[in-house]
Amino acid sequence: MTTATGFKRLGLTIAAVLLAGIAALSAMSLLISADSVREAVKAEIRNATGLDPVLRGDATVSLFPTGSVSFDNVTLGDDADPALGTDRLTARLRFFPLFAGRIEIADIALIGPRITVTFGQDGRTNWSALVQTLARVLGPKANRPAHASSFSEIRVTNGTIVLRDTARGVSETLSNVELALAWPSISKSFAITGRFVWHDEPVDASITLSDFASALVGDRSGLKLRFNGTPLKLAFEGAMSMRPTLKIDGTLAADAASLRDALRWAGMKPLTGGGFGRFALKAKTAVSGGTIGLSAVNLELDGNTAEGVLTFATDGRQTLQGTLAAEELDLTPYVSTVRLLTNNERDWNRVPIALEGLTGFDLDLRLSAARITLARAKLGRTAVAANLRGGRLTVTIGEAQAFGGIVKGSIVLASSDIGAELRSQMQFTDVDLENCLGELFNFRRVEGRGNMALTIEAAGGSVLALTRTMNGQANLIGRQGALVGLNVEQLLRRLERRPLSGAGDFRNGRTPFERLTVGVKIVQGTATVEEVRLEGSKVRLGLAGSASIPGREFDLRGVAALAASGANDAPPAFELPFVVQGPWDDPIMLPNTQSLMLRSPVATPLLDAVKGRNTRDTVRSAIERLTGGAVPAPPPPAATAPAQPAR
Repeated sequence: MTTATGFKRLGLTIAAVLLAGIAALSAMSLLISADSVREAVKAEIRNATGLDPVLRGDATVSLFPTGSVSFDNVTLGDDADPALGTDRLTARLRFFPLFAGRIEIADIALIGPRITVTFGQDGRTNWSALVQTLARVLGPKANRPAHASSFSEIRVTNGTIVLRDTARGVSETLSNVELALAWPSISKSFAITGRFVWHDEPVDASITLSDFASALVGDRSGLKLRFNGTPLKLAFEGAMSMRPTLKIDGTLAADAASLRDALRWAGMKPLTGGGFGRFALKAKTAVSGGTIGLSAVNLELDGNTAEGVLTFATDGRQTLQGTLAAEELDLTPYVSTVRLLTNNERDWNRVPIALEGLTGFDLDLRLSAARITLARAKLGRTAVAANLRGGRLTVTIGEAQAFGGIVKGSIVLASSDIGAELRSQMQFTDVDLENCLGELFNFRRVEGRGNMALTIEAAGGSVLALTRTMNGQANLIGRQGALVGLNVEQLLRRLERRPLSGAGDFRNGRTPFERLTVGVKIVQGTATVEEVRLEGSKVRLGLAGSASIPGREFDLRGVAALAASGANDAPPAFELPFVVQGPWDDPIMLPNTQSLMLRSPVATPLLDAVKGRNTRDTVRSAIERLTGGAVPAPPPPAATAPAQPAR
């Protein structure tokens, strides 16, 4: 009974205290004037930060059930370009100091603030003076009273952050900003956590400075960054300082499901073509001024892995430089959208060439790999340098083990008023001709090994347009190979025996050669054959004429000959003029008909008959030899009855 009575008395005492507190707070809310609270809160903010906010709007004081003071239309900084302006600032007051008659802020909430950071030509911002003020109050040498209080948190709700760079004419806006700033009232650290929306994508963010006071005066402080969004995830851990210039060093990690989408989200134009999908990066990072240096780089892109160093310069024009090395690379995704031919593989592509991705930044990259896959081509050890400057891309192949040989040269691609400009100088040494010509020109009718030099230049809005304006030259020397799809020896031997027996179908055979020499000059899309000589143990062949590159057609004339046994300078056993006409994929070789008729013992009498010698008998004899039988003599003309005298 005694215990129950004690609890009852304790409960009544607590209730009385609470009622007394509520009554006291209610009374204080009536007795304390808004102006005095306004000045007290303003002084508290000034003591904690050194900043002097301008409280333009009305003040609302609420001491029950919790103490808080709200101000409308608050600005901070220059009136012409305020660093901060908010629709409402609410300061939540500490409970027990309020009983003692003191105004102490527990935390501050900014509702609908607009935070503006403007970078000037000299690199200073509209926050520079405010930061200097904070440094005087919170810096390592600040002379603050030991009993000075400070609020612990600043919350930002539905805010907007505007970043402007007047030197570059760049302006970026972060909307729907929800942040919590852990103010260093007790510890030395300063942290920001929350989220914002940039380019229509929400991003979770956190920033931590291990020594906020040192960071304010530009001294070295630990730094942690985390940004987590759908297009890109980024994390950094290291240190930073501002004196004498900005310097950051640490470890950077980033990854994205699609680098192309991440670049587009960040406002950058990705390179033309395909690829630039799954991306991951980890590197030691050093930022000095406007240069970001990455060392010990481990880069993953589209399933490829490379190591090396990279440097990204942001002063003036954005420039990426670096050297990367890889064991194996698959470059197929980057050329997957580049189609030289249409779907039927017979006509050049008419789709306009898009080179917008070559503008906006510069590139100087050196790449080496032990093995490279490029569509259907397999390359061995390769060293390549890519230079992009002013929208002009130059790819220099220092040396590549390709097509069973060595490839060197350069390819230049630039944007022009009519679409694109292309220049190329390539040297192919001891390559597999069938593989090389097949991959480059889709022409697979020459086997063997050889050397090839190719120089071309063209301009146009599509692949077809490039072929129409193409100029240059090509030289090829092949050895120990064959022409595929044509058996010249078999054709010649058959025609040697029976010139009028018909050519038959010899397009499934091969014509071996010991040496093949080709010289071609290209002018406005027409390739003029200056020299084609095929020399084999049994057949020799020479060609001249032209080929239409836009039409992918041959119009060639030549002489094929059976090599005579014995000395090399001996006259050929049999030679035949011919023409090669038709599409590159399936040309037709036609022998000269008049030459065959001149060689045929059957056709010679016919030719003589045409000339008017013994016409009837000669034609009859020739037909008998052709048909293998006698031709009956034509019947004598019918006798004509004598005319009857008229009666």
